[in-house]
This record gives sequence, structure tokens and C-alpha cells, in this order.
Amino acid sequence: MRNIVFTGKGGVGKTSIAAATAVRAAAMGYRTLVISTDPAHSLGDSFDIELGPSPVKIAENLYGQEVSVYGDLSLNWEIVREHFAHLMEVQGIKGIYVEEMGVLPGMEELFSLSYIKRYNESNEYDLLVVDCAPTGETLRLLSIPETFGWMLKLMRNLEKYVVKPVIRPLSKRIGRLHDFVPETEVYDQVDHLFSSVEGIIELLSDGSKTTVRLVMNPEKMVIKESMRALTYLNLYNITVDQIVINRVYMDDVDGQYFKGWKEIQKKYIEQIETAFAPIPITQVPLFRTEVLGLEMLGKVGETVYGGRNPLDIFYHEEHVDIRKEGDGHYLMKLRLPFVSDNRMEANVTQIGDSMTVRIGNYQKGVVLPTFLAGMRVAGAGYEDKWLVIEFRKKEGVPQPVS
Repeated sequence: MRNIVFTGKGGVGKTSIAAATAVRAAAMGYRTLVISTDPAHSLGDSFDIELGPSPVKIAENLYGQEVSVYGDLSLNWEIVREHFAHLMEVQGIKGIYVEEMGVLPGMEELFSLSYIKRYNESNEYDLLVVDCAPTGETLRLLSIPETFGWMLKLMRNLEKYVVKPVIRPLSKRIGRLHDFVPETEVYDQVDHLFSSVEGIIELLSDGSKTTVRLVMNPEKMVIKESMRALTYLNLYNITVDQIVINRVYMDDVDGQYFKGWKEIQKKYIEQIETAFAPIPITQVPLFRTEVLGLEMLGKVGETVYGGRNPLDIFYHEEHVDIRKEGDGHYLMKLRLPFVSDNRMEANVTQIGDSMTVRIGNYQKGVVLPTFLAGMRVAGAGYEDKWLVIEFRKKEGVPQPVS
């Protein structure tokens, strides 16, 4: 199954481009599902129909869905929510606060990720088009599994080694303690939720199945955010195979008022083409009518893809390169474009066979190959869109032969 994820700064028209891609693919005979993970859903508005939390048929081979966190909460989190509500009531907290405390930060992202994994496992569709929330929320979505991984491991260990053998038997004799001890079903539901997204980052970083397409307008702030997005996506080893510049004033747009805007856009388009090369870049004009409904979305799809197949992978590059130097030390290179351009500091820490790379507000854990795990990080620097990390032998420690 092919996955295409669309993201970009809020207001650039990514929903229209995502919907147009789905329409184009469906017209070519691919069984296509387009889903929106943006809490402020506009996917249904783009098709000019009402979509719901389950797939709705829009046209031949085309289905749409708007993920509903509240519906998913009642199905997949109700037991946990009730436990949190009970804890709050024991402490004397009542009203709406009790209900809100049961919804943990990141729940929407987790449910969205679970749908992506679920549809990939079902093979019900040929193509899944994901209309993501604006860039910042999309990057948060990608970091959720790693962020919550430690919590899941902690809860599993607590249930196995502390709650089940010690606290739960003790709570049967001490009434007050029983109010605070979760039932087994609470742990089961937490475990089920996190199990439903295990392996999702591996799926999203598999460039043969999943690619991201960045949508932007030729504007300074949008370009800056897109640069940061590409850097963070590379950090998670996720392939960006197309840049779509949307709402471009074409040559047939006349009038003195638009002359200045066309010059501004021309300058920024040249900047985009220089900065994001060699990723393929497509320009989509500002249409004379509103992009709404299947007919207009079909025209947008024709403009974006021409005679190409939307399911094709338009570009791929390796994000990691490891080389052995002549004196026995190694260089690990991570492709992180625009770090220095956007004044983002790269921070690298190593603990045992794991390394953490932090860029701005986002970090990625990297399990080191065996031949690097026994070495130490000796330094890191930035060279031509690559973060170069140097590994050297630890003094007094036998090194594996490579």
C-alpha cells in the first residue's frame, strides 16, 4: 500500500492539494482513501460534502474520512478515562475538569497514527492520502510514539513488578488504597492503544511505501517554516519527494496591483528552487474560481501531476551515511538541511549503544550499529547540509573488528 502525507504551514492550501491527489489517483483506477488528521477539519468542505469518523464514499474508487478524537476516545480510552475521573473525584475535583483530565496530551496524534497503521495492515486500499494538520502539529505527531514509549514501558513494568504482586493484594485489605489502584483492564487498554502505533515510525520512514509532500506559498514565513519541516522530517528519516508551490500568480494575471506581487513571488520561487533542489518542485496557479468539489479538484490534480502517476516516488535520498576514516575512527553523517540557515542548534548525546540527536524542540533516538556502540562521540559539526558526528575508540576498551 502506498502512503502520501501532505503537510505545510496553515493556510497554504494543503487540504486542496491532498484532495486533488486523491481525486487524480481514484480517476486512474486506484482504490483511494483520503483522511484528515487536522482537528480543524476542512477536507469535507473541500469536496463540498459531509465526511465522518468512518470512510465515506465520495466517488468511484474514492473514500474520505475525518478522524474524530472524541469518537475514538469512547471506543479506545473509556475505561482509562473513567479511572482518571474516579481519581479526581476521590480528591474532591468535580465538573468538567474531571472529564478533561481523562484526555491526555497527544491523544489526537496517537489515534491518527493508529489509523495509518490499521489501513496499511488491512490492504483495503491501494493509496492512503493523509491531510495532516499544519507543520508544527505534524512534527509533533511524528514524535509522539518515541515520546510516549518510555511511559508505556514504565506502566508495563509497574503493573508486572509492583502493582500486580504487591499493591493490588495489599489494596484488598486497605480500603483507601483500593481507590487509587487501577484495574487490570486499565493497563490492558493503555497497552492496546500504544501497541496499535508500534512500528508506525518504521512504516513512515520506509521510503518505498511512504513519502511526504510539502505544500507552500511563495512567502518568506512559509518558506522558513518549510525549511524547518524538511530538516525535522530528515531527522526522522522520512522522505520528502515533492514540493508544491501553491497559489502562484501566473503571467496571464494582469493589472498594476498584481505586478508587484508577481515580482515578489518570482523572487521567492527562485529561492525555493535553489534551497530545496534537487527535490522536484511543482507550481500550482491561483485559479480564477474557488477550488471546491470534484470538478475543480480534478483540474488541480491535472496541474500538479500532468501525465505522471501520483503514486510514483518522485525523489529519494539517503539520510544517513557512515564511513570509516583512515586512522580507524568513523564519521556518521545525518542529512539535516537548513539547520545553520535557521539558527537551529544540533545537540548530540550518547548513552551506551543509543544516541539522541536534538534539533530545536524535537529529538530522535538512534540505535547505533554494533561497531559504533563501543566507541565514543568525539565531536559534531555541520558541513554542507549534513550533521557530521565523529566517533573514536574508547581508551582501554577492546574494539570490534570491522
